[in-house]
Amino acid sequence: MGLTKTEEFTVKDNKIAAYAKALGHPARIAILQFLLKSRSCICGDIVEELPLSQSTVSQHLKELKEAGLIKGNIEGASVCYCIDEKGWAEAKTYLKTLFDSFKGNDCC
Repeated sequence: MGLTKTEEFTVKDNKIAAYAKALGHPARIAILQFLLKSRSCICGDIVEELPLSQSTVSQHLKELKEAGLIKGNIEGASVCYCIDEKGWAEAKTYLKTLFDSFKGNDCC
């Protein structure tokens, strides 16, 4: 990550960027909506819900997990996923603060 100079920005700025990146694909939004709707840990059902291969869904789950929006628990041969309540609350706070900081403008 040295070339992007992310270390030049605040921790908060980097967190917001990580959340935005994780939310930046419609498949990830669909995964989050599915997990929010089910309100429990989901193992194999996610692949059945999306028009994507297992490997593609796994990559999207990895991105969401790295951003802290979901967590996964190993149960036998599979990993079960659910919303990470702490990460979800933090993302909500950071993104809300960003959007609420806009007070209108006199240009454009």
